[in-house]
Amino acid sequence: MHLGKFVFAQIVEFIPRFEFEKSVKRYKGDFHAKSLNSYNHLLQLIFGQITACTSLRDICLCLKAHQNNLYHLGIKQNVVHSTLLRANDNRNYRIFQDFGYYLIEQVRPLFTKDKIPLVDLENTIFALDSTSISVSINLATWASGKYSRGAVKMHTLLDLRGSIPTLSIFQMALGTIAMLWTISNLSQMLSIRWIKRMWIW
Repeated sequence: MHLGKFVFAQIVEFIPRFEFEKSVKRYKGDFHAKSLNSYNHLLQLIFGQITACTSLRDICLCLKAHQNNLYHLGIKQNVVHSTLLRANDNRNYRIFQDFGYYLIEQVRPLFTKDKIPLVDLENTIFALDSTSISVSINLATWASGKYSRGAVKMHTLLDLRGSIPTLSIFQMALGTIAMLWTISNLSQMLSIRWIKRMWIW
């Protein structure tokens, strides 16, 4: 018999439920929702991220394996793969996007006075990270990547004080041209003076 709360339940306690429900109400996220509401949808996605699940099926199988502990984890119920898939397809992504921006706004001020190793500047410093995410070319025919495989590219702007993502852009994996286009647009959007000397892989 375990004592105290599970680690996952302790993490969930930091989620400002009221602010999340405001986003749900704004976009009517629980309209006609029967078996999986927006909050439990969020918890299951967080569970999958923390436990390094590689697919929706992995999330469902892991939760099913711990079915007797779901209440203690803070999750209302586990659902089948098809239910979680429909929720991802039909629920408005802006619910999670707005909530994510709210969390970033709350966290960034906590790191404003942090020192950046080997950098003696007090200005806000950003780093641009780019990575390719493989997708099924059969399901996402628009996401053409290299070698006839499907892929999208995610560009993330990180505030080096706390390594907090401040902006993310998803686009087709078009290589260096897409990267240069993104840098140009980000610099205009955020009024950042980019270092002229950059290495792009």
